[in-house]
This record gives sequence, C-alpha cells and structure tokens, in this order.
Amino acid sequence: QVQLVESGGGLVQAGGSLRLSCAASGMIFSITLMGWYRQAPGKQRELVATVGNNDNTNYADSVKGRFTISRGNAKNTVYLQMNSLKPEDTAAYYCYVYALGRGVWGQGTQVTVSP
Repeated sequence: QVQLVESGGGLVQAGGSLRLSCAASGMIFSITLMGWYRQAPGKQRELVATVGNNDNTNYADSVKGRFTISRGNAKNTVYLQMNSLKPEDTAAYYCYVYALGRGVWGQGTQVTVSP
C-alpha cells in the first residue's frame, strides 16, 4: 500500500506562484509514476503533469511553460511548481501515483487564483 499526503494549495492572485508537494509513504519502492491531476467545479478530472522513474515528464498543453513537475532526491516526493497562474487554473489538485499495478490518489488540495 502507498499513502499520499499533499500540501501547498491556497489563494493567489493571477500571475502569482504556488508550489504543491506530495509525500508518499508505505511501499514506495513500487512506485513507477507520480503526477498531478486537477478538477474544477462541474468539470472532469484532468491530467496536469506526470513524471516517471526515469524522470521523463509529461504536461497538459494548458500548463506547458508555466508548471514544472519534479521529484525529490528520495523519489518519494513529487512537487508541482506553478508559475504565471491564471484564474482558469483554479481547481482541486490531486496527487497521483501508480504502484503495485494500481493508481493511488491523494485527498486533494485547493488552488484558487483570483483575477
């Protein structure tokens, strides 16, 4: 089993920055992919960014050039640096890992960007 704890959400003005963190515990050796998804009210959950064990990254087109995903040295933490935030980035952000053949979700952290 893998457990996830997220932190770093909050309220920021447009153009500002936030950094999200997600720490995994438990059977972290089994993790092959870590990432972030988001869900705005009335919309489906969507991919934001992922990073694999070989540090290959994947980003949604809407965040390319503004967001950066990275993993900590111990590989059990994933970060999402969000710059040049826009009101349309407002959503609940969920940490995601793939481990032991299944996806695991964090509890979510709210990001609100005011105009």
